[in-house]
Amino acid sequence: MPCTDRKVPSLWSIDLASNRFAHYRRNVDELSALLTRAQQGDADALASFVHATHAPVWRFCAHLVGRDDADDATQETFVAAWRALPQFRGDASAKTWLFVIARRSAERVSRRRWRWLELADATPGPAPPSDPEQANELDALLSVLEPDRRMALLLTQVIGLTYAETAEVCDCAIGTIRSRVARAREELLQRRAAGPDARASGGC
Repeated sequence: MPCTDRKVPSLWSIDLASNRFAHYRRNVDELSALLTRAQQGDADALASFVHATHAPVWRFCAHLVGRDDADDATQETFVAAWRALPQFRGDASAKTWLFVIARRSAERVSRRRWRWLELADATPGPAPPSDPEQANELDALLSVLEPDRRMALLLTQVIGLTYAETAEVCDCAIGTIRSRVARAREELLQRRAAGPDARASGGC
């Protein structure tokens, strides 16, 4: 007699998952369509694309380079995207394509920041934590993660990219992204359990 203990997903949960995927894919397709129209000289489509993606790009950059430099990194992202517009072929979604550019732009801004600090005879090191009164809990938690884990968690859990798209943005294997996200989640759970003192000190 076959075992019947295994829980079978309900039609309701399957429908919800399908609807979420369909909504995500529809949004991605709409962004790609806007970018294709922008390639053909449609200024309104370009403006709509920037409007739809500006907030998530800024959030992503803020976590990579800090809030003070997020505006510069975001501006550089869209300038670079505009210059690279003729090269967009649609091999990847427009969202993935844009976040690859955002990652590279944030890295350039970060390098400039450290060069400036070195010229000013400052000691290179991690960026100072945000003011606790201004930073929300997500900022405080993510700031203690290693950069690779923080980026993987941001792109998949905050920005909403798939694991495959995140792997393309980070230029690594999907399995690597899954591992980074799992380890980031485990570390965040440990820090939350340890209380605010451990989060503030960066230790477990």
